[in-house]
Amino acid sequence: MDALHTPFDTRSAFQQHLASCIGAAQHRLCLFDPDFSSWELGSSNMDAALRRFLHGGGQLQLLAHQGQALERHAPRLLRLLQSYQHRVALRRTHPALRQLSDSFCLADQSHLVRRFHSDHMRGEYSVNDAAEVKIYQDRFITIWLDSGEGLLLNQAEI
Repeated sequence: MDALHTPFDTRSAFQQHLASCIGAAQHRLCLFDPDFSSWELGSSNMDAALRRFLHGGGQLQLLAHQGQALERHAPRLLRLLQSYQHRVALRRTHPALRQLSDSFCLADQSHLVRRFHSDHMRGEYSVNDAAEVKIYQDRFITIWLDSGEGLLLNQAEI
């Protein structure tokens, strides 16, 4: 299949591509953002998509600089994380990495939604671009390995 790249620059387009990316995932989802405040992870649609993914055996990894936005505005997500704690891993970035300001979602090895800067909605949705996905998978792994527990205050319960 040919690679497909779709640029976007609005919140609604970001949410649409994020939903497509998460909906396409079967095995592994890797999400990175400074705080996930613009991801709407607590919405009922996102809850349903993530629940389907996790119920089907998928593994979810969330990585952020801070988790306060999730704790305050995503109670559905927190319940979901608790229900599927055996399929979810959460990490908080090391302070030396807090200058990272991009944002991305990786689904398996074929889908990528990325925002060039987390303060803006400008980005790109890529499908079937193995080289680009590999770059972001490697980036996610590098950040993950340099990060630790403590994304959420009650993470021990999740």
